[in-house]
Amino acid sequence: MKKRYLILESGRVFEGVGFGADPSPDGTVGELVFTTGMCGYLECITDPSYYGQIVTQTFPMIGNYGVISSDFEGRPALFGYVVREWCPAPSNFRSEGDIDSFLKDRGIPGICGVDTREITKLIRDRGVMNAVITDCEPDFSLYSQALSSYKVRGAVPAVTSTRPNLFPAEGDEKFRVVLIDYGAKAGITAALRARGCSVLSVPANTDAESILEMKPDGVMLSNGPGDPTERRDCIEELKKIFGRVPIFGICLGH
Repeated sequence: MKKRYLILESGRVFEGVGFGADPSPDGTVGELVFTTGMCGYLECITDPSYYGQIVTQTFPMIGNYGVISSDFEGRPALFGYVVREWCPAPSNFRSEGDIDSFLKDRGIPGICGVDTREITKLIRDRGVMNAVITDCEPDFSLYSQALSSYKVRGAVPAVTSTRPNLFPAEGDEKFRVVLIDYGAKAGITAALRARGCSVLSVPANTDAESILEMKPDGVMLSNGPGDPTERRDCIEELKKIFGRVPIFGICLGH
């Protein structure tokens, strides 16, 4: 067990224990956020919406039912993971491994043994802030520039699909939906298919003309990471669809 530090942009330092992958030599910087789910940690760490962020779990024990690939929402995109305690001996008949090994395999550094309640209160009161996970001595002056200048950039291009994918409806097809993938969770496609929708998932940079040529009954704008004001290209294409086809969205898409 080796010491690991979480250094906040506000100057607070939390000393804990490292698990998962090693942080980069200069420290792994990300936007620090929290999530309050009592379960669903697998869906959280495989949600592309967390690209560029360090995620804090408020529930004190994480990993007790292991790693189950069929519960994944996508490719892990978070930059770091903060928990109070992780479970080294998961107990679940579906488990395929432990959370520590999973994070190591995906190159995601984690820190445990810190006061996640206090971290959550700080974010709640001050708002989202940047943080760094490091194994080096916690000298704030070494990281102040990186912390103040960091911003999640290029998030959607980093997580969107690279080609269209067709997912047939379960049972009889009632509708055809184009899902614009800004970092879509697998659960969205599953929910649409269960309701009789054939889903054609397309990359985020798909133009309006191509989407309209598909003659969908509706266009679904997915969840995804980053600041929506960065995505002027997507917004301009959506303006060309607006009023011509029903549009619905979730998270970033909304």
